[in-house]
Amino acid sequence: MRRVTVFAAIAAAALLVDARSLVVHGQGNAIRAIAYVDGPAGSGISGVVRFTQAPADADFPLPTVSIVAKIDGLTPGPHGVHIHEVGNCGDTAVPFGAAGGHFDPGPFGNSNPDANHPFHMGDVPNLIVNNGGVGHMNHTTSRITLSDGPLTVFDGNGSAVVVHANPDQGITGAPGSGVSGGPRIACGVIMMQ
Repeated sequence: MRRVTVFAAIAAAALLVDARSLVVHGQGNAIRAIAYVDGPAGSGISGVVRFTQAPADADFPLPTVSIVAKIDGLTPGPHGVHIHEVGNCGDTAVPFGAAGGHFDPGPFGNSNPDANHPFHMGDVPNLIVNNGGVGHMNHTTSRITLSDGPLTVFDGNGSAVVVHANPDQGITGAPGSGVSGGPRIACGVIMMQ
C-alpha cells in the first residue's frame, strides 16, 4: 500500500510540473500567429506555419517563439525556409519578391538573403520534406518576437514566410549566389491569430 501512495504522490508532482511547463512553454498567456503558405497557382504547394510566443519568466527572461510548419506539395529533401522582412507575397522581378529579403531589423541589419547568412533574425532551419511531398519543421527561437519590440515580425510593414526550391546551405555567400535556398517557391503573410 505504501508503494502505491508514493507512486501516486510522484505522479501528482509530475502532473504539476507538466502543467507549469505548458504555461512556460507557450500554452498559457501565449501570443499566437499564423501564415498560410501557398505556391504559384497550379503548383499544389500549400500549408501552414504556426507561431507561438511563450511568456518570459525568471528562468528565461527572453521571450521564445515556437515555429511549427507543415507544407504539402514539395519535392522530397530539405528546403530553405525563412522569415522575410515584408508581409507581402506579391511578385516583382522574381516570384514572391515583394516579401523582400530576410528579416534582419536594426540599424546594422543586412537583409540580403545570401549575405550575412545564417545570422539574420529570420533565419531558421530547413524544412525537411518526406517522400510523400510533405515538409515539416519544428523550431524554437529567441531571434524574433510576436510582441512589440525591436525584433517583432509585426513591425510597420509586417513579415512573411518564404519557402525556397533548394536547401539552405547555412553559409554566407555573395549576393545572388543562392546559398540560402535559391528560387522562392511559396509564401505566406504572417498574421496575428
